[in-house]
Amino acid sequence: MSLPAHNDLPYLPDGLCDTLQPQTPYPLWLTLAIFLGVFAVLQGSWYEARGTWIERLVIHEATVKPAAAIIQLITPEAKAQPVAASIKAPGGGLNILNGCEGTEIMFLLVAAFSAVRLGWQQRLTGLALGLVLVFALNQARILALFYTFRNERSLFDLLHTTVLPAVLIATVALYFYAVLHRSRLA
Repeated sequence: MSLPAHNDLPYLPDGLCDTLQPQTPYPLWLTLAIFLGVFAVLQGSWYEARGTWIERLVIHEATVKPAAAIIQLITPEAKAQPVAASIKAPGGGLNILNGCEGTEIMFLLVAAFSAVRLGWQQRLTGLALGLVLVFALNQARILALFYTFRNERSLFDLLHTTVLPAVLIATVALYFYAVLHRSRLA
């Protein structure tokens, strides 16, 4: 809907003032309950999916295969191949275990979008773009770990356990904040 404007400043016609009021946020206790509840359900469901075709789909098809394809594109001489939950390559590969596929950060993002009051279009758009961001960041993380393991093994544990997870969480948190901030300005 386009609003009429005067001197490039939009104004609200009679009757629209009430419909465009910003929604008040949920009380803090409800926000936390929704966030924790959604996250717990997603984590519990993922735990129950261990060893099933769902886990193989997420780890092998959606995580290992794309990462191996990117490695083959960047450095074909590495001869990286996706094999089940691993990227195999002469000189060192990488195992993608349950927990390394980025689902936890995706679950955090889904829980965060579930716990805030946004319009459905903003919520779904923000969540969809956020999930693409998480996928891309996790693929970059896997590539960084693959090349670090092959070229600078002394940094691997630090990057794997501390630096890269923190970067992933901070980047996704900033994205979520930006979406919320943008929706509050709209």
